[in-house]
Amino acid sequence: MKKLLMALLLVTACTTSTTVIPPTSQAPGPRPALDQFLAAVRAQDLQAMSAAWGNKDGPVRDSKIMTRDEVERRELILICYFKHDKYRVLGEQGAIDNERVMQVELTKGTISRTTNFFLAQGPDRWYVRSADMEPVRDLCVPQGKTK
Repeated sequence: MKKLLMALLLVTACTTSTTVIPPTSQAPGPRPALDQFLAAVRAQDLQAMSAAWGNKDGPVRDSKIMTRDEVERRELILICYFKHDKYRVLGEQGAIDNERVMQVELTKGTISRTTNFFLAQGPDRWYVRSADMEPVRDLCVPQGKTK
């Protein structure tokens, strides 16, 4: 009996278990999705942008709405308008279709502008669906130059 008990203890002590931890690159909420998108903009990382930019159907890079060339052209425009030195989320509120709107202050050099980012929940995570470009138009103009 003692040998059986010792064998059970030994087997129990040697048992391992596996815990699956979801990858941290996934954006479980709207704020991490915004953070990933703005980090990709700042780094001018087109691949990371195409993973964080999307809608309720998933990332833009997997959609058949635009060609890869069109996605990259649009990303370059987005980089121009939303390139920043720092940003600050000023507020968040609900929107239609269960989306979220985040008011974000972007600062580039000595210029700060506030705009809205619209975030949608996709099948596996949140995505930045779009943003208002008009309030940040002058961030795309090289500093020291006029329109």
